[in-house]
Formats: sequence, C-alpha cells, structure tokens
Amino acid sequence: MADSNAVETLSGGVLSDALVHALDHLGVALLVKDVASGRYDWANEAASSLLAGPRTTVVGAQDSDLFDAVQAVALRAADQQALSLSQGFLTEHRLERSGERRDFTVWRQAPAQEGQAAPGRKLLSVWKDVTEQKRRETQLHSALEQLEAQQKANDNLRRDMQDNQVRDSASGLYHRAHFEEQLRREADLSSREQREFALVSVSIDGLEEILRLHGPEGGERVVEALGRLLRANTRAMDSPCRLGGDRFVVLLSGVGLATAHSRMEQLRRQCAGHIVPHNGQQIPFSVSMGVASFPHTAGSVEEMMRSADRAMASARDTGGNRVALASIQFVHT
Repeated sequence: MADSNAVETLSGGVLSDALVHALDHLGVALLVKDVASGRYDWANEAASSLLAGPRTTVVGAQDSDLFDAVQAVALRAADQQALSLSQGFLTEHRLERSGERRDFTVWRQAPAQEGQAAPGRKLLSVWKDVTEQKRRETQLHSALEQLEAQQKANDNLRRDMQDNQVRDSASGLYHRAHFEEQLRREADLSSREQREFALVSVSIDGLEEILRLHGPEGGERVVEALGRLLRANTRAMDSPCRLGGDRFVVLLSGVGLATAHSRMEQLRRQCAGHIVPHNGQQIPFSVSMGVASFPHTAGSVEEMMRSADRAMASARDTGGNRVALASIQFVHT
C-alpha cells in the first residue's frame, strides 16, 4: 500500500495540503520515490494526468512500468545524478505518453532527513509538462527565422535596385555616370597625394562578327563573360565600367603604368582562353586594351581618356588580342 503520509514525512510538514492542491491546479506533478525500491510512494492528482493513467498505477509503480526501457534508463540516470547533488537537479525529458511525444522538465531532490537510514531514503520530483511551451517557442523561432529571411530578401532586393541604378544589367559593371564620378575623385586624390593611377580602355574584338554568327543573345553572353572576368581581376577600390556596346573602361586606383599593363595582360590571356557556351555552340572571344596612366601619359582626365582610347585603337588595328601602352609624356624644362 502507498504511504499517504510519505510527502509530509519527507518534508517535515513543509509541503502542506494547500501547496499540493496548488500544484494540482497548476497541472504540476509531484512525486515521491523510494530510492531503494525505485517505486513511487506518493503522487498528487496532477501526476496521473501527466503520466497517463489512474493515480493508483503511479503509486507503487517503477519507471519501467510507466515508460519504455530507454526512457526508464534515462530517468534512472537522472535520479542517480540528483542523489549525488545536495542542491537538486533539473533535467528535460521527451517521453512517449498516450501515443504522443511530450516534453517535461523534472526537478529532483533528495531532502536531508535526520536519522534516516540509506535504505529508507526518498527522492522528491516535480514534473511539469512543457510541450505547449516548447511548441510555441518552436513556432516563434520559425516565425523569427521567416522574418529574418524576409528581411534579408528585402535587403537584397534593395541592394539590387540600387545596383541597377549604377550597374549595367548585362555585364554587372558600372554605368558611365558612376565611373566618371569615381574618375574625378581619383584624379583629385592623385593630384593631392602625388600618386599614380591607371585607366584602361577595353574593346571586344570582332563583336560585329559574333553578333552575325550568334545573334544578339550570343553577343550578350560574351558581354556577361567579359564582365565577370573584369570583376574578378579588379579590386574593390577599382571601377570597371561598360561605356556601351563593345566598349569598356577600367579605373585602377593607385596603380602605375607597368603594374596596370601586367594585370591587363593577365586579363587578356584569360579572355583569349575563355569559351562562352551558347545554344550548343562555343563562342571564343578576345579583347584589345589600351593602358594610360596619370600623370605619366596624360595630365588631365580628358587627355587620359583619349590617350587610353588611342592605345586601344592601336592594339585593335594591329590585329587585336593585345595590350598597348599609351605614350609617356615628356615635359620640356
């Protein structure tokens, strides 16, 4: 038979009837287990509903009678941990109850009992079903994740809209207006700090022939490919731009003529070895480039643009697929 005074004996009268009724009202299960036998000596009314069964099946039962073997082992391990701690032990368990997985928090403590021999030791446990709380937390977490994803999507859309204002849709490169603003800033900075920067004029060789053979879509695929290669071969501080059609220009910040030539020669080789797939065909392409620098080949932004264009035209007129340097200015003193 269950000891009806077990809880009062265990707690020295601290757990009054009012407290037990309050726990019942709150749906919190209160149980007392005999440590030696592993059987529950006492359980409040809430324990029967939480642990699924009439109260008489809880009192006198072991964990293995109420739960499956794996769950019973986990509960037994938690009991042992609580018995080794004077301040009690809180655990979480997901248990199968009435064909449904339920989440519980369980507080266990073995109160100190004067004169109580080890074989008669009791373990107090307080069980709370937190399934709905966990479900709400999961729903809230999911809602927050959706809001975060939506915010990221909105941010990406806003950035795309901003990019569309300054970037060419086909090549992904800057429009002329943005490039010209960056060019003026770089010229001002270079004049103040007495440093070089380079400007590269770029043209796709034989774009008219590509359009004739592969149509406008084939031409767009080549422009996209060149845009990707230009972005990959420039730094964040540089400004690659599409002026229109087959004309591109690149501002290389803080770079001299020799360095600019070396970097553009690498880009030229990449373009010459790049094959653009389109409609089951492969479209090869090459570029002609002219490199000018400030202040060595030009003393103003306008002259620098013309100098780079002349060098590019020279590269194209001599067969294309090459990088030409603008002539260095010699200032007579």
